[in-house]
Parts: sequence; C-alpha cells; structure tokens
Amino acid sequence: MTALRVALLTLPSAMSDAASLAFARDLGGRLMLLGVSDPMRPNAGGTFGPLRRHWARSGARMLPYLALGFGVPGRRGAFRRVAGAAFTIVRDVNGAAFLDTLRAARVDLVVTLHFDQILAPETIAAARLGGINLHPSLLPQHRGPIPAFWALAEGGADTGVSLHRLAPRIDAGALLAQQRVVLPSDISALEAARRLHLAGLPLLGEALARIEASGMPEGTEMPLLPYRGFPDAAVLREAARRGVHVVRPRDLPACLPWAKP
Repeated sequence: MTALRVALLTLPSAMSDAASLAFARDLGGRLMLLGVSDPMRPNAGGTFGPLRRHWARSGARMLPYLALGFGVPGRRGAFRRVAGAAFTIVRDVNGAAFLDTLRAARVDLVVTLHFDQILAPETIAAARLGGINLHPSLLPQHRGPIPAFWALAEGGADTGVSLHRLAPRIDAGALLAQQRVVLPSDISALEAARRLHLAGLPLLGEALARIEASGMPEGTEMPLLPYRGFPDAAVLREAARRGVHVVRPRDLPACLPWAKP
C-alpha cells in the first residue's frame, strides 16, 4: 500500500483552523502542498469588495463573525510553520500559476476544508485521484459558506458533517461519508462550525485509509438542494430574536491566532 501524496486547501479562519492544522500535522510526510486562500484576492473584490457586499446584504450583525472568523492577523503563520516549503498562498485556484504548482507537487489527492474557491474540472484532474471536501452540514442540506448558521436557525436538530467528492460546483459531489453531531443549544454559528470541522477529522482519516487501500470510491450521488448563502439582515434579526447568533463574546479566545487547536 503506497502512501497518498496530498494537497490540502483551506481558508484560514477561526471556524476551521483547528481542524485544518490537526489534519495537516497528521498527514506528516504525505503533505505535498498546503494552499491557503487569500480572501482579499483581486478576483474576489480586493480588500474592501467582500466587506461592501456583506454590509449590503447582511448589515452590521455579520461584521463580528467576519472580523473574528477571518480578520484576526497572523492566521497564516501556523500553516506556514506546519507546511514549510510546501506552503503556498492561493489567489486563483484555477489560474495557471497555481495549476503549475499543483502539478509540480505530483499529488494523488486534493483535500479541501473550508476552502472558498470552486475548483474547475482541470484543477481537480491535476490530482491523480481527484479530490474530496469536508463540509460542516448534513448534505445535501445547507450547501454554501455558512451551513452551521442555517442548521441552527432551523432548530439545530440536523447538524453534522459530510465528506464528498470534489465537483466543479459548490458542495455537490458524490457523498462518501456522513456523521451527525449533537451541539449545545446555546452555541453560536462560529463555534458550531469549529466543532463540526473537528468532528469531521475521523471521517477524513478513515477515507484516506480506504483510498490508499483500494482507490477512490464512487460515492453516492446526492440531490442538489438549493444553495444557502450568507443570510440577509432580516434573517439575522429574526434568528437573534430566537436566540441564534452568528458569534458570541465567549467565542473570542478560540479566534485568536495563537489559540491552540
């Protein structure tokens, strides 16, 4: 059995860093490339474009989630230390520069974990076996960037994590594994996402062992339920009225870049 050569792609954030870093460390010598997305990249609107879009759609209630989740300086440093020379910043996952880097790494498998760019077919095919994604919802429910919020806003009964094959569409590939996760009733969306990503690590470990032993499984095709983007201001107000918050003050310690996973 030959060890897989893996590329891990992630977006540094309080919601996923603990899981991403733990997974990267567990990979050890199998980690050939660790790419972190640049949320301020030009094709996403630069420094202020995403902020303007979120403000227009969601209002002020979303800003603490964005600031604590993504805005704390120093988040990249931990990934750079773990990956060493395998570290790279991904400004366009389908651009020529990153494709050259991915091909040069000669990876067998791409793993995405809270990555905010959609991989094109050519990018997925650059890895010998394609790729898999860890998503913090019970797919096909709650496709999109903030699934923990939507699950909590709908009562919190259906929370969990899914592992699926990468496809050139958001959270739409064939399902490989799934696990329900019970969360506390007063948890924030930010902390729920953090816990769900961590809960998915055993699924990732088991999947890698199966893929190393017998190749990439076909998986189970899922119906494509509606995409759930960032909530608008009215949805956030109603959720807060019912005690569902995107972030709580007690989430702050886990958001600091030096917080231990």
